[in-house]
Amino acid sequence: MDACVQVIHSSAMSGPKSKELFARAQKSIPGGVNSPVRAFRAVGGDPPFIARAKGAHLWDEDETKYIDFVGSWGPMILGHAHPDVVRDIAFAAEHGTSFGAPTALEVRFAEKVRSIYPSIEMMRAVSSGTEATMAALRAARGFTGRDVVVKFEGCYHGHADFLLVKAGSGLATFGVPDSAGVPAPTANSTLTLPYNDEKALREAFDKRGEEIAAVIVEPVVGNMGCVPPEPGFLEAIVDVCKVHGAVSVFDEVMTGCRVALGGMQARANITPDMTCLGKIIGGGMPLAAYGGKRAIMEKIAPLGPVYQAGTLSGNPVAVSAGLATLERLNDALYAHVEALGARLEAGFVKSAKEANVTACVQRVGSMITMFFGKGPVKSWDDAKACDTERFGRWHRALISSGVYWPASQFEAAFISNAHTEADIDQTIAACAAALKADKA
Repeated sequence: MDACVQVIHSSAMSGPKSKELFARAQKSIPGGVNSPVRAFRAVGGDPPFIARAKGAHLWDEDETKYIDFVGSWGPMILGHAHPDVVRDIAFAAEHGTSFGAPTALEVRFAEKVRSIYPSIEMMRAVSSGTEATMAALRAARGFTGRDVVVKFEGCYHGHADFLLVKAGSGLATFGVPDSAGVPAPTANSTLTLPYNDEKALREAFDKRGEEIAAVIVEPVVGNMGCVPPEPGFLEAIVDVCKVHGAVSVFDEVMTGCRVALGGMQARANITPDMTCLGKIIGGGMPLAAYGGKRAIMEKIAPLGPVYQAGTLSGNPVAVSAGLATLERLNDALYAHVEALGARLEAGFVKSAKEANVTACVQRVGSMITMFFGKGPVKSWDDAKACDTERFGRWHRALISSGVYWPASQFEAAFISNAHTEADIDQTIAACAAALKADKA
């Protein structure tokens, strides 16, 4: 077997320096990590601690090199440490890292975002995707004078209390908390419906339409793996909101400038009332945005009664990274990542077939997931039926082979413009070897 695809059957995937750091981290940080999935508990083993990155590759503290398909969970579409982005970050930092005051950079950034997203007539910059969705839904409530928000099972919109909600006991019933620390009355303002279920959506509006302020959706779900919308589903959301006077909100924090320059709304030719953006628009820095119709955004203070503020909103260093990234997105880049995505998808499908493994590969553009179960995966019920233990074994084998893949069956992987066909082929070979070696 070629050394580059050698499979090491061990739950210990990290080297001695990473292990030492993880032990130290667990004394000071809950679980040793600052975001839960990084702990690798869903796949087993200890996480490698990353020391540096360049292009499509990472190196950990033990100098192990990986082909990276996490890409900081989506932002790094140009690849890591792109020289133009690094240059602009450094230039901005030399002039001051934060002012808490208006800058020309903020204006340029807002104009650039609006030029990419025609649905955004006005926007505001914030520092995270959670802030963006929270503020967008507050604006929707302020605009409509209603309280109820509709979300879909398997869609993640950040960790605001009223969005950490799972489905109730029946159709169109209010949700229940999905996290400790979320008050039940807060969860009661959220309705949770099955993703891709247009019938359930319309029934919810028939029963509670006068209460519903907004419907929020990941137009391609990346938080239960890569799950695309069924034909007509996104159109139904926009249509039913229009009929009932609610606000349609596309959470394109992940899909924005990822599945197309103008996100899924451009790819599907659909215009929502509001859009939430993050990840790519920040170029790897803490930067996000929300925006939409002028009439809604004019409810935001200081123009209107909906309050939202942030000391670091529009931070010049983050905005510089975002602009440097957005200005380098073009048709050639999207053609490249689309072709690499198709190559990886075909290779994974072939590998599973040759190993006689039940698996389903789903992809939209440069977002992709290998589900260990019978497909297609259309909803959270489909996703949670997948074999997560087998995914864990596969993931450990990929990591041991130098492929850094998301450490959860329910997270999408990402391809960057810095990946090459050689990177993709090495990943396919690692996948094939892992599947053949797995005797379970």
